[in-house]
Amino acid sequence: MTSAKKIKESLIKQLENKGADVDHFLSLVDDYVWYFQQEKAMQEDIKIRGHSYKTKSASGYPINKENPSVKNAIMYNKQKLAILKELGLTTENVISDDDDEL
Repeated sequence: MTSAKKIKESLIKQLENKGADVDHFLSLVDDYVWYFQQEKAMQEDIKIRGHSYKTKSASGYPINKENPSVKNAIMYNKQKLAILKELGLTTENVISDDDDEL
């Protein structure tokens, strides 16, 4: 599993390679990492509770309820993609990390 620290380092390196490692974009990297962590938390909740879960209604009857983590995970992922777009980082312009070379 990729860690938030590794992702942050990789994104910063990509910005450095583009000469775009300025405060505004570095702040967006921090935002990306936050959304990454939130999405992982939602995925973990979905693993534990599933896409829906049983609970009781306000009147005390058992009901199945949609897990809000599903929608939240999708929302966080969309925000991550929007940040990558704003940073101009795509698979077409990735420069390999030094650590990945053999």
